[in-house]
Amino acid sequence: MTIFDVLTLIGGLAMFLFGMKVMGDGLEKISGGKLESILERLTNSRIKGVLLGLVVTALIQSSGAVTVMAVGFVNSGIMALNQVIGIIMGANIGTTVTAWLLSLTGIESSNIFVSMLKPSSFAPILALIGIVLIMFFKSDKKKTVGNILLGFALLMLGMTSMSDAVEGLKDVPEFTSILTKFTNPILGVLAGIILTTVMQSSSASVGVLQALSSTGAVTVSAAFPIILGQNIGSCTTVLISSIGTSKNAKRTAGAHLVFNVIGVIIAMILFYGGNAIFSLPFFDEVVSPASIAVIHSVFNIFSTIILFPFGKQLEKLMYIIIPEDKNSETENDDSQNGLISEKFIITPSYALDKTKEKCDDMALLAKENILMSLDFIKIYNRAKDEKIKENEKKLDAFEDELETYLVKISALDLGTEDSMKLSKLSHAMGNFERIGDYGVNILKIKRNMHKNKIHFSSDANDELEVMSRAVKEIIENSITAFINDDIELALTVEPLEQVINNLKAELRAKHARRMENGECSVENGILFFDLINSFERVADHCSNLAVCIIELSQGSYQIHSYLKDIKSSSNHIFMDSFEKYLEKYSLN
Repeated sequence: MTIFDVLTLIGGLAMFLFGMKVMGDGLEKISGGKLESILERLTNSRIKGVLLGLVVTALIQSSGAVTVMAVGFVNSGIMALNQVIGIIMGANIGTTVTAWLLSLTGIESSNIFVSMLKPSSFAPILALIGIVLIMFFKSDKKKTVGNILLGFALLMLGMTSMSDAVEGLKDVPEFTSILTKFTNPILGVLAGIILTTVMQSSSASVGVLQALSSTGAVTVSAAFPIILGQNIGSCTTVLISSIGTSKNAKRTAGAHLVFNVIGVIIAMILFYGGNAIFSLPFFDEVVSPASIAVIHSVFNIFSTIILFPFGKQLEKLMYIIIPEDKNSETENDDSQNGLISEKFIITPSYALDKTKEKCDDMALLAKENILMSLDFIKIYNRAKDEKIKENEKKLDAFEDELETYLVKISALDLGTEDSMKLSKLSHAMGNFERIGDYGVNILKIKRNMHKNKIHFSSDANDELEVMSRAVKEIIENSITAFINDDIELALTVEPLEQVINNLKAELRAKHARRMENGECSVENGILFFDLINSFERVADHCSNLAVCIIELSQGSYQIHSYLKDIKSSSNHIFMDSFEKYLEKYSLN
């Protein structure tokens, strides 16, 4: 083996790892967080968890990503530990799909159709199709498919390159003597653990072993313990991801490790015990890429079948290893306090979906504050006073936490659709927080009136009631439109906002006349103007929210041009709605 073979091996490994990353990222992006959402919703039984963990891992080509996601589910209180144990088992099986794809490099045949199954035959075609999709199409989905094809092609070409580079090692006695040392089970397992830990991917380390198998110097007895060790090494990423999480999340990562360790111990006892008793005929046979895939799959399926009935016992074991402490109740509360686990950022689309759920909670909180503050116009209530202040603190916390979370997501490689989602959520959160602020402003005005025994005239109260009803409707429409992504309902907001603007001007003029006639004091007038100004500002933020929903659904965010177009006299939809609301909220 020459220095050029070494360089080819390094280049092939780099191409292999890069191809795996590009393909994995593309698969995750094209799933759009949907697979993770399915995992979250359909794991009410362990068998479903196994099947879903298997399918999702096979599709996104990363057991580490799926298991890290499971840790995030538990840390956020979305799932219980017993629910994710099935996912972990399924993910271990799903990750073996990569080894089967890589085993195609071992195909040998003179038949042209069979030869086309070899990576060296079809990978260049996939790479060409991928490049065409990336360079000549504007659609994000087509570009993502191009990345998947290009990543897969690079993965296969890298594998072929590594196999070709190490082919000469079969004639090197030193290489053969090193491999024979791995027939020692302990050394073999340690080698597998170290290789997978360094590469942070069991699929990648199995691929390297498959490339080495092409030398004809790797036997079953040498490959078997290395493959077992690779399964233990795959737990490293998950263990790292559990640092700083809740105890249940740590138990999830621990369950992944314990599951694999127990499976390895049982498999080693059966394999080496069986060989000692029966002298297994295949013990010293040379392995091929396909036989490595078989060993990898059989071990993981075997571990799942053996340990599946003991899921509850595995859960109990994790509670013994990581026991509860005095602060366990507090910990459980903290894990469900409305924040989103940063573990979800591993899949940006899914992280954005979880952020949307929390934004919905924020929207409902802002609506609750406004509705309660509007009720204060008639009667002051101390209990609601405290509730509004408490809600406002929650809204501020929501905005701080979620905005920080979105900043972290924005630093990732996002497609156009996800970028639009992020922009929409960021705009919405700012408007929700400001709506909550004006709810507190209304509260302060009424509190001041209650404290100083200030009352408006019956005419003033009637006028405020009309404007209050209009504000209630616009807050209801805009919040519901956001939560349900209802474009049709969002279109009703701007005409109503214009009516509220007109009401503000009309109420100011009427109250100014009352002040001139001595019917109301200057102090009374200032409070009245402050109230209707807060009403109008709430409507403005509802309008901002609705425009954001409408414009981003069309792939842009041009608020000024949109408002100019929609308010034109030629826009019959706007004018019809405006006339309807004008009549509904008339002061006459």
